[in-house]
Amino acid sequence: MSYTISDLEKLSGIQSHTIRIWEHRYNALNPHRSQGNTRLYDDGHLKKLLDIVSLNESGFKISKICSLSDQAVEKLLDEQHNYPSNDKLAEFYISRLIRHGISYNEYEFNLIIEEGFQKLGIAQVYRRVIYPLLVRLGIMWRKNHICPAHEHFIANIIRKKLFAAINDITPPTEDNTTWLLFLPEDEDHEIGLLFADYMLRLNKQKVIFLGSKVPIDSIKNVFSTINIDHVLFFFVRTRLPDIAQKYIAELSEVCKSAQIHLAGNQQVISKLKHIDHINCLQSLDDFEFTIQHPTI
Repeated sequence: MSYTISDLEKLSGIQSHTIRIWEHRYNALNPHRSQGNTRLYDDGHLKKLLDIVSLNESGFKISKICSLSDQAVEKLLDEQHNYPSNDKLAEFYISRLIRHGISYNEYEFNLIIEEGFQKLGIAQVYRRVIYPLLVRLGIMWRKNHICPAHEHFIANIIRKKLFAAINDITPPTEDNTTWLLFLPEDEDHEIGLLFADYMLRLNKQKVIFLGSKVPIDSIKNVFSTINIDHVLFFFVRTRLPDIAQKYIAELSEVCKSAQIHLAGNQQVISKLKHIDHINCLQSLDDFEFTIQHPTI
């Protein structure tokens, strides 16, 4: 796939002029050139830039990162993400799921997930297996160990499992606390949102689930139609701080009658300003505490 420098800016959260500086000073990327001398990048460039950003956010200097070999960068990434984990049972499930996922064996993949649900329960499987699995897949993609098709195949099976679990929960009465769940219109990774839907319904909350890629105008429509007590959305992808800040301001105006909860990419969330009115969830424990101790 081919990317412009503007595409890299959106996907990495690093401004175009900073990318150019890194190229000039540290030889971070060596882009291709079009006939008109426009910078063009491929998947390898994108993966390398994401690796640089990840290590830089972890405290490593750009000059140091760019001086390392690809193998040294991979080693540092492995150390930063602490994988494999010390949870032997979870590692047992994760390794089997990856093996069957990359061979597109849906039957065996389903059997393993169901076995985990029966032994550990859905919440524990998500916490100990599914979430670490998704993180692992992201690392494997960046290291060229899997292709996007593998990630999509595995993610879609997990989505179907969560939908089925949600469908098995009896809807609460109409007078219960109401939560609005959605992802912004530039977000499409909804597995975390689906798990939140499941946990809320399990705790007898009413949920309006809009899913991914939801425009703010649609949020306005919901608020003009029914009463919403809580709003939960995720920032998953990396984005520029000023873009994230602008979105927060717009959403806060629309949702000012509700308590807003934000989860996801902590590197993005930590850079936001003027968000004292927002409950920023840093972990599953934070979310479970919020369900049990609502602010409204």
